[in-house]
Amino acid sequence: MTNHIVLFEPQIPANTGNIARTCAATNSPLHLIEPLGFSTDDKHLKRAGLDYWNDVNITYHKDLEAFINHLGEHSLHLITKFANQTYSEVDYADEKDHYFMFGKETTGLPEEFMRENTEKCLRIPMNDEHVRSLNLSNTVALVVYEALRQQNFPQLELQHHYENDKID
Repeated sequence: MTNHIVLFEPQIPANTGNIARTCAATNSPLHLIEPLGFSTDDKHLKRAGLDYWNDVNITYHKDLEAFINHLGEHSLHLITKFANQTYSEVDYADEKDHYFMFGKETTGLPEEFMRENTEKCLRIPMNDEHVRSLNLSNTVALVVYEALRQQNFPQLELQHHYENDKID
């Protein structure tokens, strides 16, 4: 059972860098659907991901169709504000791989693709009167940690003691 993070045509390098760091912390493979709005050599991307890039399993897909062909029969969840079901209503503890797809920062996921897959669309509750959307990297963290919580945080340390632990 693995949680995969999928970014559809991400545009802001700092968001992708932060998401890569979350992927490293959660053992989640990262899938990037091209075209990207930046170079993966971008200094902002590297700064946001810090020194965790070597610990992230990244797969590039030339377009949405290539990703769908890669996906096969695995569970796909489209994270969008245009959904009738919330992300916390889904059972992720079913021993299956889950792919969480997030849209580009400016326009989200393609409308036609969402209409064809409405049963896969999930929403994070928020006050739409005040904001258009949540930050992409925050959204990824919310969703992947909900899945991990339901799965009892497999292969993650629930406690860690440091040599100079401040609370021991």
